[in-house]
Amino acid sequence: MLVTAQGPTPAGAPVLTTTVPREYVHRAALSEVFLTGWRRTGAHAFTITAQWPRSHSFYTATAGLHDPLMLCETVRQTFPLLLHTAYGTPLGHQLSWSRFSYALNPHALQVERTPAELELRVMGTEFSERRGIPAAVSLDIAVFRDGTQIAVADTRFGCIAPAVYRRVRADRADLARVFAAIPDPIAPLDPATVGRDNARDVVLGRSDAPGRWPLRVDATHPVLFDHPVDHVPGMLLLEAARQAAHALHPAGGAVLPTSMDITFHRYVEFDSPCWIEARPHPSPGAAPGAFRIDAVQGGEVAFSVEVTAVPPPSPTRPAETPPA
Repeated sequence: MLVTAQGPTPAGAPVLTTTVPREYVHRAALSEVFLTGWRRTGAHAFTITAQWPRSHSFYTATAGLHDPLMLCETVRQTFPLLLHTAYGTPLGHQLSWSRFSYALNPHALQVERTPAELELRVMGTEFSERRGIPAAVSLDIAVFRDGTQIAVADTRFGCIAPAVYRRVRADRADLARVFAAIPDPIAPLDPATVGRDNARDVVLGRSDAPGRWPLRVDATHPVLFDHPVDHVPGMLLLEAARQAAHALHPAGGAVLPTSMDITFHRYVEFDSPCWIEARPHPSPGAAPGAFRIDAVQGGEVAFSVEVTAVPPPSPTRPAETPPA
């Protein structure tokens, strides 16, 4: 049985498509909700439906292809949705990302004449509880468009009760104070250097050091900061990795991040500089578009990612092309 924002849909009844409640995916703006419904298919197995708009203010198309980071945001929305709906986790619990990886078929990202309708087949591979509430969850996700698999992803995250989160964050738990104290954004890199059209969307600052840039945080950004938070959002770090790969890519033009393998080691804070450090992937035989990128704060690596970025292919989607 499909579950939509209106509730369960009886068999044979017409399905009226809408988004899931924004609170379930930790978004303030309805326009930033990509998920449209879900149903349970096993004890820890689910099918989630999603829709990508043909145009987005931040996740912009490249060469007629949807932005791969829209896939990342879609996957990110799946775990608060399932925690709050399938597992009964109360609103107010905090989610902490620890691992995330994806690989996609860029040929399958073509922007067509209607929004992209997606199906995410989700399997919980690791599940632990504390007092009846999920404490740590790992998910494997296969993403389909028009019946064809276009991507795979896996992720692991923790779920933290409000009282525990306040203890963990200590003086940074005062959300209003922390968010109000975020410094003004530093000067951005030239947008074209990182594959952006608008300086507001640039998350790397200017630097004289090759392959090393200060992280640029603009807390007024309407997508990256859809609502107040007490630390740098994970999606901003993914965007920093994408922009760093674009800046270093030998192709010298537009590129698509077709895969990322990410570890979140600790929170990136607002009150001290964070540096994005990128270099070609050190493995022998690595592709020219493969990079290792770290976010370093206070001398410690807070976030690390291996990225593969390629020039956009011709926007023609074959009938059957599995992800890499």
